[in-house]
Amino acid sequence: SRTKLFSQFRHSFSSIVGDASLCSVSSDPVGFHLLWLKQPRLRHVRAFGTVGEAAGSSGSENDTFFAEERVSWTSLGLSEKVARALTGAGVERPSLVQAACIPSILSGKDVVIAAETGSGKTHGYLVPLIDKLCRANDDSGNTSSGKELTPPRKIFLVLCPNVMLCEQVARMANSLHNDSGDPLLGVAIVGGEQGWPVKKPDIIVSTPAALLNNINPEKQRRLEFLRDVKYVVFDEADMLLCGGFQNQIIRLIDMLRFDEKLLSRTKKSTPERAMDSNDYPLLHVDALAEEDLPTGSISEGEEDSRDEAVIDDLPGKVEAGSVQRKDRRDWSIARKFYERSKQYVFVAATLPVNGKKTAGSVLKLKFPEANWVTGNYLHYHNPRMEQRWVEVSADTQVDALIDAVKQGSRSKMLDCGTDVSRTMVFANTIEAAEEVAAKILSTAGIKCYRYHKGSSFNDREKALKDFQEKGGILVCTDAAARGIDIPNVSHVIQADFATSAVDFLHRIGRTARAGKSGLVTSLYTEANRDLVETVRQAAELGQPVETAFSRKRGFRNKIKKRRNLSNGSSVELSAQA
Repeated sequence: SRTKLFSQFRHSFSSIVGDASLCSVSSDPVGFHLLWLKQPRLRHVRAFGTVGEAAGSSGSENDTFFAEERVSWTSLGLSEKVARALTGAGVERPSLVQAACIPSILSGKDVVIAAETGSGKTHGYLVPLIDKLCRANDDSGNTSSGKELTPPRKIFLVLCPNVMLCEQVARMANSLHNDSGDPLLGVAIVGGEQGWPVKKPDIIVSTPAALLNNINPEKQRRLEFLRDVKYVVFDEADMLLCGGFQNQIIRLIDMLRFDEKLLSRTKKSTPERAMDSNDYPLLHVDALAEEDLPTGSISEGEEDSRDEAVIDDLPGKVEAGSVQRKDRRDWSIARKFYERSKQYVFVAATLPVNGKKTAGSVLKLKFPEANWVTGNYLHYHNPRMEQRWVEVSADTQVDALIDAVKQGSRSKMLDCGTDVSRTMVFANTIEAAEEVAAKILSTAGIKCYRYHKGSSFNDREKALKDFQEKGGILVCTDAAARGIDIPNVSHVIQADFATSAVDFLHRIGRTARAGKSGLVTSLYTEANRDLVETVRQAAELGQPVETAFSRKRGFRNKIKKRRNLSNGSSVELSAQA
């Protein structure tokens, strides 16, 4: 008898209820700026400046990726140097998302980029911030002479959830060269086997844990780092702001914003002299202890109290930057008006906003004045993507998987503009992925690569590199669903159907990227039939996909009500649902 491969989704609905809480940002509270790219489905929209004009209409009615042809890199506000570097890297035209977010980032405002996978978000934040650093470096080089003080150093920090994504971001930054063929800026990765750079870079790409481990023990390093960082990007922000990363990220945000507040107050108090490094307020604050920082989402009042407590503990010698207890109310009132010295950018392909602990709620709380740039197909069906749905049973699932692997990728290969086929096969667990690779595909004579957390980092890195260069079949878990950009994936197969809207959107987002078409084949069991029907209906009606993965009791109750109406009696969901 065949080995039973796929999970039975015994807890699928409970995981859907617990994990998926996506919502399109349609509300517009005071001070909460949003930008939608040609999004007729949504209302209550406030456009940001001339960005809407820049991304207003595409070159053709069917173009859902590129901005219209008249929109160039320089017309978005980028320098000629950076525009030439982009052209040299083969990136000749901005995408719709890039045309929207680049001017917003160049303006200096905090920005939230929430756009579908494969829409060009990484270049969307890298390019304008690299441009700002290049301009600052050029200006400092032109003005520095004689006994003039060295201008303050500026660092661009990118935080990613894993080392693989860090390396990808660093490669993209290093691909932008100047006229001499050298990278525009120096890039260093902190994480994995790479520690703190000996030579100070312009861009640091790191995981949250690696960054904290490298700056917490060294007070002088922490001082210099917090003082030098002027631009901070949170890539895969929804993942960083929730779950296991949340405490680390909130800690880092509080350290950075606390530095801004102290520096602002010190500047106002001592405008006539340059601040000596020994007088820098944060130098006299011991490493911010875990108990002094939040372990979850906090309210404005709680943040105020924490700031005041730390300030009260500053030594008496830092009179210029200190705040006495009697000034607490003044500090609380003035805290929103401190001089900003850092810019924050949050990037995500799925962004939950409902509920107090979701990523969107954290952003609304801590960055209420941020500009929001939202893609046309955030949480929606991508029109460049063809989806096939195959219901399987324990007896047919293996044959259906083999047929999908053999037939699907070849049919879409030419549409992706390549003669190399790349197919990604997703399973829900490491065990299921191994079952697919070792027992099913191998037995059928189909070679494949494996990518999951059960493999070593070096094995995963090699598998990804071979898959990118040679094509073929990559069997993986959701570890390969986020952030990793593999060009020209022609086919995505869900051997196990996703158990949350977030996983579903990230999986299918591996294909139909950067304006190309793609195919998705989803295998599902009877236990998932109602869920699949709702997902398909959402696509047909132009509704966001997360409506199929309802929060709380919504989806389960809808199914029960539908069955009660059709059968005339209450029918309980099966245990497998």
